[in-house]
Amino acid sequence: MEGNSAYQIKSICVFCGSNPGKNTKFVEAANNLGKVLAKRKSHLVYGGGSLGLMGCVSTATNVGRSQVLGIIPTALAEGNFVGKTVGKELRVPTMQDRISKMLDNSDAFIALPGGIGTLEENFQIASWAQLNIHHKPIGLLNVDGFFNQLLSFLDQAGEENFIPHSARQIFISASTAEEMVDKLEDFVYKPDLVAAQIDWSKGNSSKKGKMNLSLHL
Repeated sequence: MEGNSAYQIKSICVFCGSNPGKNTKFVEAANNLGKVLAKRKSHLVYGGGSLGLMGCVSTATNVGRSQVLGIIPTALAEGNFVGKTVGKELRVPTMQDRISKMLDNSDAFIALPGGIGTLEENFQIASWAQLNIHHKPIGLLNVDGFFNQLLSFLDQAGEENFIPHSARQIFISASTAEEMVDKLEDFVYKPDLVAAQIDWSKGNSSKKGKMNLSLHL
């Protein structure tokens, strides 16, 4: 991802609500995102099931003949809490296993409107990017201004020195699916100089030499 060449994206993980929301534009955006992924021959990774915006984006991608992988904890799948998964289903033991498998199987991430689960997944992936665990782009599809206040919060947290500039740049925002995917493909990873010192190859935060501990979390 370094350099000026476009980032190659074959698979995109989408975080979004298992409810459709009140605004009909959210459903329209989810359906359109699925169509855009299929048109660009990008595979979809999502949280499984067929309800709400998750069902919309997965169905639209599947109808467009792009591959769909739903990663879902066994407890949710067997309890039939979220409906039947569209495409291929991968069952995992825990929620933590799900987010880890999503990271393993995706080249980029997009968040559509959603609730606590959507935010939790998005921020966990973002925190891992900040900590140099991965270098994959993360997008907020800001449908009808849904993420405006969240983006303002991130800006304020940056102004208050809780989020360094390098971490604030992790979040890419766009109002349409086409613009979003274009921005993800144009993404160039810019490592935080402190986080770059963390060596995750040993399965922990071992240091490469003497580490500056001024990392903002």
